[in-house]
Amino acid sequence: MAKAFANIKKIEYEGPNSRNPLAFRHYNPDEIVEGKKMKDHLRFAVAYWHTFRGTGADPFGLGTAIRPWDDGTASLENAKRRVRVAFEFMEKLGVPFYTFHDRDVAPEGKTLRETNKNLDAVVKVMKEEQERTGIKLLWGTANLFSHPRYVHGAATSCNADVFAYAAAQVKKALEVTHELGGAGYVFWGGREGYTTLLNTDMKRELDHLAKFLHMAVEYKKQLGFKGQFYIEPKPKEPTKHQYDSDAAACLNFLRQYDLLPHFKLNIETNHATLAGHTVQHELEVAGAAGVLGSIDANMGDDLLGWDTDQFPTNIYLTTHIMLVVLKYGGFTTGGFNFDAKVRRESFEPIDLFYGHIGAMDAFARGLKIAAAIRKDGRLAEFIRQRYSSWDTGIGAKIEQGKTNFVELEAYMLKKGEAAPNTSGRQELLENIINEFI
Repeated sequence: MAKAFANIKKIEYEGPNSRNPLAFRHYNPDEIVEGKKMKDHLRFAVAYWHTFRGTGADPFGLGTAIRPWDDGTASLENAKRRVRVAFEFMEKLGVPFYTFHDRDVAPEGKTLRETNKNLDAVVKVMKEEQERTGIKLLWGTANLFSHPRYVHGAATSCNADVFAYAAAQVKKALEVTHELGGAGYVFWGGREGYTTLLNTDMKRELDHLAKFLHMAVEYKKQLGFKGQFYIEPKPKEPTKHQYDSDAAACLNFLRQYDLLPHFKLNIETNHATLAGHTVQHELEVAGAAGVLGSIDANMGDDLLGWDTDQFPTNIYLTTHIMLVVLKYGGFTTGGFNFDAKVRRESFEPIDLFYGHIGAMDAFARGLKIAAAIRKDGRLAEFIRQRYSSWDTGIGAKIEQGKTNFVELEAYMLKKGEAAPNTSGRQELLENIINEFI
């Protein structure tokens, strides 16, 4: 078939002084940062759903995206052609990974059997393209939220048949993810929640969700799939309240139902914002618990209160993200997946390149800045000094569990008053960050 991006050459690194909009100014994949190649730190992935299925539609208007390769039908031939275009795009962009939902890549049939057959046919082409290009699957997932059958949820549906259908769909999605050599699998509970508690048995729904995930863990073992399982937190949209509302809620759920050994978290910037947190907060919660697994890289608009999924170009954002990622040792099976879409007004195919190039450069800069801040050491030293009272004396005894209320009372009765506090110096620390940006 004819090339969809015939006039675009492979995107190369040209350095900070380049004015070529189809070149990287900061993302140099083989550049060594903190002893590791930049491409191995960042592990970029293209999200199939936004990049190759997004139309530019919004609640007030039809799609605007011009996609000459897509005839707009749900035919298998169109789905296969779309795969070839996707891999041409990713190969020219130079990303090592991609991600997908099952329903992104293959059309749904009239029955589950027909749907699975369609998926198998498209996965065959995906496997061919992976082998041709060397591009790998970061993670797969199942779309358990778009079809009307999931109106009340999937694993948390009040309809047992819907639970069974969702289980069958995830079973198949796990099989194709395994076949494609996926490094992980994500569970996103898009409709696992409620709109009103007047018609909801929350405990029963949470029990059902836990049973569903335990079944997935069991089938993963049967299948021999070695990839990492992730849960992706999000508080709302489309439901009023989703059970995986933020990192802390996910951790509580996983611990309550004895699932924590089997899951890590896939954190998204926009989802953190919807939960009333910064993405740094969500990453720290996950990192401190040892479950920081992967990141959906995007950003929102401060003037809009919803999930806009914009390409991340804010250098402060990418720097703070990379400070946390480096702090907790970086990715193993996860990476930066661009769960981002070009704006409705950016409707030409070339805009797909501009969006990804800008975001990849922004994270490359964030990585280098974060590494420089860590090498400088002032930020880490300030935090060490701020908590130094815990390193010796009574602080060390508290942390080691070698004291109690009685002894602490006696300590303070003898001392009379707590040692004076020192300044938190937020402004100074922000100035230090600014030195590097």
